[in-house]
Amino acid sequence: MPSLQKEIDQLRRQKKAVILSHTYQPPEIQDIADIVGDSYGLSLQATKVEADLIVFCGVSFMAETAAILNPRRRVLLPDASAGCPMAEMITASQLRDLKSQHPGAAVVCYVNSTAEVKAESSICCTSSNAVKIVESIPPEQPIIFVPDRYLGRFVERRTNRQLIVWDGFCPTHAMLEIDTVLGMKRQYPEAELMVHPECMPEVQDAADHVLSTGQMCELVKTTECRRFLVGTEEGIIYTLRQIAPHIDYISLSPQLVCPNMKKTTLAKVLHSLQTGEPRVTVPTEVADRARQAITAMLEVTEGRSFK
Repeated sequence: MPSLQKEIDQLRRQKKAVILSHTYQPPEIQDIADIVGDSYGLSLQATKVEADLIVFCGVSFMAETAAILNPRRRVLLPDASAGCPMAEMITASQLRDLKSQHPGAAVVCYVNSTAEVKAESSICCTSSNAVKIVESIPPEQPIIFVPDRYLGRFVERRTNRQLIVWDGFCPTHAMLEIDTVLGMKRQYPEAELMVHPECMPEVQDAADHVLSTGQMCELVKTTECRRFLVGTEEGIIYTLRQIAPHIDYISLSPQLVCPNMKKTTLAKVLHSLQTGEPRVTVPTEVADRARQAITAMLEVTEGRSFK
């Protein structure tokens, strides 16, 4: 293990590479990363660093987003088979059909989606800014929300707006059932419960905090709570312990493991650095249209356009 880490570090410097890791990645991958964070935050950070090469330790839609935002850089995904089932639950063709059924509707697209779906959308959102994005759209305009039905329902309740929600979901978060959650709350009555908005509505209703992964990381920096029940992919617990080690974190279920997020290994990262593969590319026409949806999100959330 140490020898692999050393080789990775040497090649990273030699090739002027930056290694990005999602919080759901294995601990040893987070440890060798230059930046650890959520999918959108990582892609945005990549535009601000001096690097010729981006090694994205995550899943395919994340590397695609990095490629869209960094068209002049080479983006690598250490395991080309690391996909996202939720992102694959809607195609660009299906979205076009849905748009034809609701002419004039704005399309809000969760960043957990393919580049082709982003290209068919009006504006992107993340789990942390979805409410703000929907609130930025005129109240009289219909809104199509894709692909996550649970995030969509969360936004509906926070904004008091009815959305046309696609029936996609995250299989990992959907494994977390309310009976499990209530049982853990009874077992740890002193703990606060934080869950991801990709969880089912009844699980969200039982929580003290419904937060994106990035928001969870921010919460533990300032909270007075000393024990949390965590309702999202188990990889984030390692991240949280690095940020606030004095807090006790308990995963709600051993089922909260994304198999695609665990495909990345140190050996695969090293191989990517050695070979420059597997490379993730997005056709120019698709990337340009998808970038418009991402730029629209930036204009709402950060008051600036991406250039």
